[in-house]
Amino acid sequence: MIMRENDMLEKEEIFSKVLRAGRRTYFFDVRATKADDYYITITESKKFTEEDGSFHFKKHKIYLYKEDFTAFEEILSEMTAYVLNHKGEEVISERHQKDFKKEFTTEKTEDETPSTSSFTDVDFDDI
Repeated sequence: MIMRENDMLEKEEIFSKVLRAGRRTYFFDVRATKADDYYITITESKKFTEEDGSFHFKKHKIYLYKEDFTAFEEILSEMTAYVLNHKGEEVISERHQKDFKKEFTTEKTEDETPSTSSFTDVDFDDI
């Protein structure tokens, strides 16, 4: 089977938005399938700097199809609301606060232990 070079490349973006967030950049792209239907790709690109000053990017991509939009949007809204309701909008981390003191604990509470029935381990490097 012979494939043309164009068939192996992803189709050109139809509509795009970029979110720059520190070392990370998020690309939101609307693309077309071969049947000319639309889907979304979300790409996270993260810059890594080597000791010699050179750098490289690691990219992770999610493909989101129309049949999953409603459920994806509902879960994303629920998760973001949960985080904001429980922790507020202030960023709490070593990187963002110079006086941040990390507390170490060896015990996990029941709330911190993920349930295997509702948790799926996904490795986006495989995509």
